[in-house]
Amino acid sequence: VYRCWCCHPLSSSWIILSITGIMYVEMADLSEDSQDDRLSKLPDDVLLNIVERLGIVDVARTTVLSRRWKQIPAILSKVVILAGSFEPKHEDWSKLTPDDIVRANTTVLEATRSILERRAGSLYPIHLLRMQFYLGDESILIGQTVANAIATQKVDSAEFTILTKVRKKCTKNELLIYGKQFMSFFDSCPNAFGGLARLTLENLRLGESGFPKIFSICKQLEFLSLYECDMGIKSLLEVEHPQLSELVIVCGRFERVDLKWAPKLTKLKFNVFRCRDDPFCLGYVPLLQTVSIINVAFTWHKMLKLSELLDKAAISNLSLDFKSEKIWVKPEGRRQLLPVFHKLSILNLINIAEECDLTWTMFLLDGAPSLKELHILVRNHLCEMVTGKRRELPVVCKEKDKGLEWEPSTSDFKHHNLAGLSIYGRFHAVDKLVRFARNVVEAAVNLEDIRLYKSPVCVRCKYMLQEWTFEETSWLRYEFSKEIPSHVRIHFPSLGQVF
Repeated sequence: VYRCWCCHPLSSSWIILSITGIMYVEMADLSEDSQDDRLSKLPDDVLLNIVERLGIVDVARTTVLSRRWKQIPAILSKVVILAGSFEPKHEDWSKLTPDDIVRANTTVLEATRSILERRAGSLYPIHLLRMQFYLGDESILIGQTVANAIATQKVDSAEFTILTKVRKKCTKNELLIYGKQFMSFFDSCPNAFGGLARLTLENLRLGESGFPKIFSICKQLEFLSLYECDMGIKSLLEVEHPQLSELVIVCGRFERVDLKWAPKLTKLKFNVFRCRDDPFCLGYVPLLQTVSIINVAFTWHKMLKLSELLDKAAISNLSLDFKSEKIWVKPEGRRQLLPVFHKLSILNLINIAEECDLTWTMFLLDGAPSLKELHILVRNHLCEMVTGKRRELPVVCKEKDKGLEWEPSTSDFKHHNLAGLSIYGRFHAVDKLVRFARNVVEAAVNLEDIRLYKSPVCVRCKYMLQEWTFEETSWLRYEFSKEIPSHVRIHFPSLGQVF
């Protein structure tokens, strides 16, 4: 019975409630001097399989079930302590008060000490130690406790997510204050940062020596995420790190990120850049495979040439998200693109505005002969578009697909590897989608299936996904059949997992 619980498809809450109920029944007939209850005789691996499905709050609750379960925190292989677990439940985290944050951080410190110090001398390794907390008076004590655990126990992977009390729309002064506060924290417990594999930071403006110091101390770092972090407006971030495999940069005021030497980097994500020129420069990144670029283009943004930006990186997976605004890539010829796209197998073109023509996208197909999957999402996403009075500002581009003329490298351009075409959208401009699909089918001679999806769900703008109706699929089949050869099958699957 217990073994079945470990693999039970129901939620972990159901599991722990069931265990608790049985435990109370069994304990009702036991005195303090009685023999251990049956749960206490479960093997360690079975108990761990159950408990590690729970949040840290529920883990703490299990320790009251029996004498045997009091020892569980000392043998956990995964220790996940998140400030969010101790915060009041609000739909919007911006409603948290300063007192809420202090209480959550204090509880994180208490939980960290309780669990990690209880493990002193434990022979059981920690495979994952994940910490999320706020910058504050408790940060240094949390960091020092983690540093001691790393020094005295075997910790395979440690992770910090460090939050600030103001999460969005920080002022310049707040960025500077948080930057100084973080560096003070960093300098107080370098051993904790030296053992990190993953680090997520937000809302920091550091001095010139800040990021070089982080890279030099965090020698084990494999993942780094920076949200609104920089060294000042138009600053240059130089990245040299032997272990870094994934880098995420969101917003920030960097003029450019120079990836000078990152021999293990495989994933790069840039989300919204404010610079007028190329947002990053690739140096020695021989393993780079996946690149994602997201941006709202304004009039002062230049059109990016992917052949120059990616600089012979030979990636295999590319995602471009235009936020339903101006297209910010410049069509190029096959000769220019082939050095960077000859290994490209997956291409995602996301949030193309409904008023844009789609013919320009064919230059990417022309330059990527190994492409196997093409996903395209066409929609006017109100959550991400520039709306209202802001649309009248001179920096907002009025023509979203201006300057996207494309000519094929040869008049009989053919593609032999494309196997899947997926189109996501609300299909208001079905004529554009049909023309685009026809162009792809004419070029991709081995393409047999086109999948049409409705737009993904967006909770913020309250557009909720619905299944295709019979009338919708009948109409779209008819419209596509007028332009698409009969051997190409049209599918209408449910959305499922979005690319």
